[in-house]
Amino acid sequence: GKLTAIVGPNGAGKTTYFNLISGQIKSTAGAIWLGEEDITGCSAALRAVKGLGRAFQLTNLFPRLTVLENVRLAIQAKTPGAHRNGFNFWSIWSDSAKLVDQAVDILASVSMAQKRDAIVGNLSHGDQRKLEVAMLIAMDPKVYMFDEPTAGMSIDEAPIVLELIRGLKALHDKTILLVEHKMDVVRDLADRIIVLHNGELVADGEPAAVIASPIVQEAYLGTPAAGSQDP
Repeated sequence: GKLTAIVGPNGAGKTTYFNLISGQIKSTAGAIWLGEEDITGCSAALRAVKGLGRAFQLTNLFPRLTVLENVRLAIQAKTPGAHRNGFNFWSIWSDSAKLVDQAVDILASVSMAQKRDAIVGNLSHGDQRKLEVAMLIAMDPKVYMFDEPTAGMSIDEAPIVLELIRGLKALHDKTILLVEHKMDVVRDLADRIIVLHNGELVADGEPAAVIASPIVQEAYLGTPAAGSQDP
């Protein structure tokens, strides 16, 4: 029910941290738990089925399919029985107007219903980011993982995605992890901030206290900590 922001300078390890959680990288130590379940040994795909949903820093879509088809596939991946007797992407759509309607509703929520028939590879970067969020919503995960969701978006497009994240947070039934460089976004959305620097955890707590801490001022914001001297 909370939104945790993971921040830090370039190279701090934020995306690596996400890769460890979602399974793109295997951990060499420690354990990863989803609720009461140890998922350390699970593949990235199985972690997604169990409820870890991730939007990548770079879009992760089916570029030759339409916008609507991308969202339909995400819904089908979450549909009970979709994996039975193999994963058949297409078999259920002729009989599943309800699922198509659900896909249209999700696209409307990200202001993309009018582009439902567009080929994804022809979309602008901002529209591809919005579509990726739509696919994540379609999966209805327990944990949403957003890796710089507004990166590359125009000043007009970014607020739409931020409002979607704010809406998910308002439901109070999802865990949201957010990697973000924009501190104004972090201040506005985060219930908790984790700060990484050179692969190490340097701060973890409520936003006001973390942002005000000397080590964060120095490591992330570039402000010398009290008592330090310039070289």
